[in-house]
Amino acid sequence: MSQPRALWNPYVAGVALGVVLFLTFIVTGHGLGVTGATTSITAVTTAAVAPGAIAPHDYLAGYVRRGLDQWIVWEVLGVAIGGMAGAMLGRRFAGRIDGPPKASTPAKIGLALSGGLVSGLGARFALGCTSGMGLSGSAPLGAAGFLFLIGFFAAGAAFGLVLKPLWQRRSTI
Repeated sequence: MSQPRALWNPYVAGVALGVVLFLTFIVTGHGLGVTGATTSITAVTTAAVAPGAIAPHDYLAGYVRRGLDQWIVWEVLGVAIGGMAGAMLGRRFAGRIDGPPKASTPAKIGLALSGGLVSGLGARFALGCTSGMGLSGSAPLGAAGFLFLIGFFAAGAAFGLVLKPLWQRRSTI
């Protein structure tokens, strides 16, 4: 396998993300986000498997009525395809389990699953994920978006300190 390509300059990537967010508002009338897509997929799948479980809940039944042909579901599909294409074009696609160097493979999987679960629950409680509430909520200067970002970064910093020992490599000196 050839060497991976250099990562983008973070300032260039930030400006590119801002342009994409701006264009998304103009073209679709919505910001970026993914939480609605996962809710749609979960509600539609649950209704197909156990219809009685969704029927009494107006909120979830609304997702079932709208089905999967929604802009946010297509956005998430595009993000997955674009992420895969970017990883392959950047020569960074690899079949491996990444994570803290000092953690075992089961611990890496456990950390990823628990982090995903906590992030998913947080996104539902906040009524938006980092892109939906953080980016799209703060872009129009919404107070909720900024409050979310403050909490998100504070929680990330706290958990980063807790997990820091798993990431520190042993000194060779």
